[in-house]
Formats: sequence, structure tokens, C-alpha cells
Amino acid sequence: MKQSTPAAEDYLKTIYGHTEWQPEPITPSVLAARLGIAPSSVTEMVKKLAAAGLLRHVPYGPLTLTPAGRLAATAVVRRHRLIESWLVRDMGYHWDEVHEEAEILEHSISDRLLNAMDARLGHPAHDPHGDPIPGADGSVAREPAILLTAAAVGHSTRVLRISDRDSAILRDLAAESIRPGSALTIVKSATAELHSVQLPDGQIRQLSPEAAGLIWVSASLAD
Repeated sequence: MKQSTPAAEDYLKTIYGHTEWQPEPITPSVLAARLGIAPSSVTEMVKKLAAAGLLRHVPYGPLTLTPAGRLAATAVVRRHRLIESWLVRDMGYHWDEVHEEAEILEHSISDRLLNAMDARLGHPAHDPHGDPIPGADGSVAREPAILLTAAAVGHSTRVLRISDRDSAILRDLAAESIRPGSALTIVKSATAELHSVQLPDGQIRQLSPEAAGLIWVSASLAD
């Protein structure tokens, strides 16, 4: 592709994001569902991205980014996450309000403005949800993490990342003082349906499976 388009950027970002926190590659059908478009439309764009050297794909097989595709994807992700950080820290947005705004702005912001934004923010390493912000060279520093649902009882850890997929859950977790950086210990729950965590002040928080399934914690013990 001689010139990137918003649609192509959305494809690359979605493919990158699918394997950012888990290893299974994305298939065209899953990609279509994530983007909310017809499988036939995905087929056409996949062919274009593959022809441009941004994707590797065999018929009926998963999609993987080439080095060039990964660099293009991380550039979009970098814009998105810096915009989210700017909206929260400079514009008074809450962390549950920034995703849709960043989805729009990420396709139009200039490199000059993005670099100025990055400098103003002090070159943040993570966005408000704990997702790492890629460097301009595509490099990504990510601490080993596990889902909270996979953490053993007694595991003392830190919240590294909370998916922004559900704004209502983000609001609920903020009200419970659970954010990226929060220290907590996994404790035994009274019911199999809930996941219990203990905060440093001793308070116990009961998390629904939906909320717990959006939280990634450090795989190593907290300091």
C-alpha cells in the first residue's frame, strides 16, 4: 500500500492487539467479528495488506504481521495510547471515556503533534489502562503478566493492565480503588463465581468473572 488508510490501520492494530496479551494468532473470521464487518470485506483487505508486504496469510489459516506490518501496527497503537494518556492527563477525561475519542484522533494526528504530546506528557511508558506505549521505533517493553483469574490464592502482586473493553467495569473498578499499579493479594473467595482480592489496607474486594477476566497482574511476586 502506497498510503495508509484508516481502514488498513484498524486492521493492523486489531491484528496486533489480538496477540499482545495472549499467544493464539487471529483468524479472518475472528478479525471480521472484532471489526464488525462482513468476512468478504476482510478477505479483500487481507489480500491488499498481504500484497503490500504487511501480512502473511495462507487460505483458511491465521494472520500474522510481517516486520513491516508490525512496525505499521505499533505506530497506530502508539498514537492511540498517547492520545488516551493526553486526554486523561491534560483534558480532564476519565479512563473509561478515552477509547472512542482516540479511535477517531489516531488517524488524523500529525507526527509533529504526536511528538509534542509525548514530550509534554514526559514520555509515558503506559497508557491509562496499563497498556505499554510502543516507542517510535516499534519497540515495546512489557512485564510478564498473567490474568487475575489464573493467579493462585496467596499471590501478592500488582495490577499491570486492565482491558478497556467494558467502560462500565472500568468505572466500577476505579470506585473499588483497583487500577494499574494497585497492589493486591489473591484471597480465597466464598463462592466459585467471584474472585476475591485484598488491598493493602486490608479491605476485601469481590470481583465478578467479567471484571476479573479483564485484569492482568504481574506474574512475579510484589516487592
